[in-house]
Amino acid sequence: MPGENLTRIEAQERRAVIDTRSYEIALDLTKGAEVFGSRSVVRFSATPGSFTFIDLIAREVREISLNGEQLDPNEVFADSRIALSGLQEENVLVVDADCLYTNTGEGLHRFVDPVDGEVYLYTQFEVPDSRRVFAVFEQPDLKATFQFTVTAPAAWTVVSNSPTPEPIVHDPSTGSEPTATWGFEPTPRISSYITALIAGPYEATFSELTSASGRVIPLGVYGRKSLWQHVDAEDIFEKTRQGFAYFESKFGVPYPFAKYDQLFVPEFNAGAMENAGAVTFTETYVFRSKVTDAVKERRVVTILHELAHMWFGDLVTMKWWNDLWLNESFAEWASTIATAEATEWTEAWTTFNAMEKTWAYRQDQLPSTHPIVAEINDLEDVQVNFDGITYAKGGSVLKQLAAWVGIEAFFAGVSQYFQKHSWGNTELNDLLVELEATSGRDLGTWSKKWLETAGVNTLSPVIAEDAEGVITRFAVTQTAPADYPTIRPHRLGIGFYDLVDGTLARRHHIEVDIDGDRTEIPELNGRRRPDLVLLNDEDLAYAKIRLDERSLATAIAHLSDIADPLARSLVWGAAWDQTRDAESAASDYIDLVLGNIGRETESTTVRTTLAQLQTAVSLYVAPESRAAAREKVADRLWALAQEAAPGGDNQLQFVTAFANSLVTPEHAGIVGRLRSGEETLPGLEIDADLSWQLLVGLATVGATDTQAIDAALAADNTAKGAEFAWMAKAALPTPEAKRAVWDALVEHDDQPNTIVRSAAAGFVHPAGAAVLAEFVPAYFDMLLPVWESRTYQIAQYLIVGLYPKALADTALRDATRSWLSAHQDAAPALRRLVAENLADVERALAAQARDADRDDS
Repeated sequence: MPGENLTRIEAQERRAVIDTRSYEIALDLTKGAEVFGSRSVVRFSATPGSFTFIDLIAREVREISLNGEQLDPNEVFADSRIALSGLQEENVLVVDADCLYTNTGEGLHRFVDPVDGEVYLYTQFEVPDSRRVFAVFEQPDLKATFQFTVTAPAAWTVVSNSPTPEPIVHDPSTGSEPTATWGFEPTPRISSYITALIAGPYEATFSELTSASGRVIPLGVYGRKSLWQHVDAEDIFEKTRQGFAYFESKFGVPYPFAKYDQLFVPEFNAGAMENAGAVTFTETYVFRSKVTDAVKERRVVTILHELAHMWFGDLVTMKWWNDLWLNESFAEWASTIATAEATEWTEAWTTFNAMEKTWAYRQDQLPSTHPIVAEINDLEDVQVNFDGITYAKGGSVLKQLAAWVGIEAFFAGVSQYFQKHSWGNTELNDLLVELEATSGRDLGTWSKKWLETAGVNTLSPVIAEDAEGVITRFAVTQTAPADYPTIRPHRLGIGFYDLVDGTLARRHHIEVDIDGDRTEIPELNGRRRPDLVLLNDEDLAYAKIRLDERSLATAIAHLSDIADPLARSLVWGAAWDQTRDAESAASDYIDLVLGNIGRETESTTVRTTLAQLQTAVSLYVAPESRAAAREKVADRLWALAQEAAPGGDNQLQFVTAFANSLVTPEHAGIVGRLRSGEETLPGLEIDADLSWQLLVGLATVGATDTQAIDAALAADNTAKGAEFAWMAKAALPTPEAKRAVWDALVEHDDQPNTIVRSAAAGFVHPAGAAVLAEFVPAYFDMLLPVWESRTYQIAQYLIVGLYPKALADTALRDATRSWLSAHQDAAPALRRLVAENLADVERALAAQARDADRDDS
């Protein structure tokens, strides 16, 4: 937003002249529904006589004093900055202001529970939003201690980074609600973006554990009153204890903070946030209805991801956001290995392959791909870099690095890194130095090829055999896209699988180093050629793989017969990559999925594959074949639901996928009867969330109306119910319904973040694609106004969420290209979002052409 950006150069210049000592922050949460009082006392050192600025976004600034001198807010406060001149060696700044609550999930978010009218608050500060709550030098390398004093209704619970003190209750004036003040102890030296405040009538339960240091660490789990019955705190505590034991053992450094609270908060934008000692989570992880194993496992991975951040990110923090990847990639890798080795979810690396790597490969093939160590010029750059490169590719590369240097050497280097840089700020090289010391490997070349260049390589087998089927030559070729031609070293497994008694089982495996355009593997010569050759067996490498012709035929016929779930996931991924790259037809991929998904045992693999199936049938199939393909998919999904084990994970996944894929009145009739109870499936309970998903499915084909949706909301008048209701109304395939939602989201800005996200998802549902064409001009007209007037999170939801990708035609492609051509000077972050939308359409058009070739041949 204008005036709210911060460049890396500005941050470096500011860091060169100041160093922060402490913040004393007093917040008054008793001033009504719009604003809260914020008083900051900031102590910092500076180069005498220098000039700088401090960040603040506020409705009104009442007082600014610097070293006892009053400054006129009208003169020094503008564009989210307070100018500070004539600095002394030691400085005390006081800023008293009124700041705004938000409904966007940024800053201090305010939520009113529709169930009971209770008010809940929480902060979300990453990347640049602590300045929405107090005056702050908003950059990660200006660490300080933070001491919060909070005045709020006495009946509330108030949580921050430090342990919650006993509140001082004030004598109420006649008829007013009693208030209290909580005076928290100062935090250790941390960055502002991981400070936190959570306040409201949250319910809580407590436990504790003993750290490796011998300290007793208090544990807390918090949630809203109206959801508390669904918070399974004991499972959360169990996973937390498993994570503590694993990380303290592997990192060699005890947990660094005084307590560990985990709070499930409403209308959260992300999965979770690693606030030091006070982690906030999306309420998606509070299971009020039956959820799939994929979601249950994801909660475990997320719990451990945030716990890993207490060391990597909170104890040791990057200097600037170009090393954001190191925070997130490390937490992705660490949480996955901890899940696999310390919890019952032993197939976590299969989940990582199915979900994270799929995300990474997609992101790495967009025009906006970037090196893992990205060039972050300003805050807008980093906002759009919470992506598949920063998280999933980085995590994949760290997995390969750990395999390359050896897992023991890797953990030893990480431990030395934590010990050397505790409470400080670092750059990538600080970690590489420690890994080089413990492993004896030179990581300079590795870093340049893996971390400082973009793009994904493709690995293919080259196999020659004699008349008896014995391999006479085995090699692996490596290619790179023309735009990103780097050829990289890979640590790689190669597996040989044979079909025996109906099962594809591995009979041979080797681990090798691959480098260059072609690598010969002579140790495989002389072995009988197997039915399936699987490159990247055990998924050590980050690369797309291709199957040779015989292996591909085996996979298509027997994918579900592969015994190892990770090997199956790799084959699923290879088939999808070839479809996305228009090397094989989407119709063939659909046949592969429909013929094999029914026997898949890994929940996340099923979840990911069903989402890819929806993309294939909605975007990648040739337009002339699409109607028949959609009907075929829906028919088969219903058959799979009927065939699935009663009450099982696959049954739930196939029913919800079927509801999301309706085509004919007969399909709608089935869903309507399931929802009403006229038709049943053994073991399938139509609980609150499933009932809504069925209703949304009916809406996509116009088999319900706004009155039925309103009735459903009246019966489930909850925050979750409201999200589903907006999604359902937005999915109705009529111009009137779409226009009403468009106006509510674009012409008005009063809807909270979760409603914007849910309504946008319904608006662009592929079943209503025909209606979207008339919104194409309006979409491009709204881009600049939305970017300039909304917070980043809401702007992103609208720009990505309302893009009518379901049209996937040349007219949309050309309109998108025209906008980009005409707006060369638009904000780079905005252009990136639009360019990524365009890339999806261009890929869809290529896939459609390939699918049409298949039909013609």
